[in-house]
Amino acid sequence: MTITYEWRGDFDNAAVNALHAEGFGHRVLDIDWLGQVGRHSLGWVCARDGDALVGFVNVAWDGGVHAFILDTLVAAGRRRSGIGAGLVAEAARRARAARCEWLHVDFDDELRPFYFEACGFRPTPAGLIAL
Repeated sequence: MTITYEWRGDFDNAAVNALHAEGFGHRVLDIDWLGQVGRHSLGWVCARDGDALVGFVNVAWDGGVHAFILDTLVAAGRRRSGIGAGLVAEAARRARAARCEWLHVDFDDELRPFYFEACGFRPTPAGLIAL
């Protein structure tokens, strides 16, 4: 397995929709990821094994110094192999290169080891309003 990571890489909406459905346990939706990330994101990272999209992460931002990791997705058969950490590492490198000072992420409790241990995030107080 040779995984490559590409910043702002080309992807097919259907492939990201399938990864998203698999990752979040819902039916496959018809989201225009290309339009969404093109309008709202600093960038995104695609992980590939050959031509197959096996991972994706979106890096949204405020247009200034804050970037946000969203939708970290890895194909089910490829999880726990370092692909997710590779996606986040490339996202952090590119956000730093864009002169962002902070990279934020929120996640469910079961992902604490991934984000804190594998990716190097540290706990911080935060707030959330469910809308």
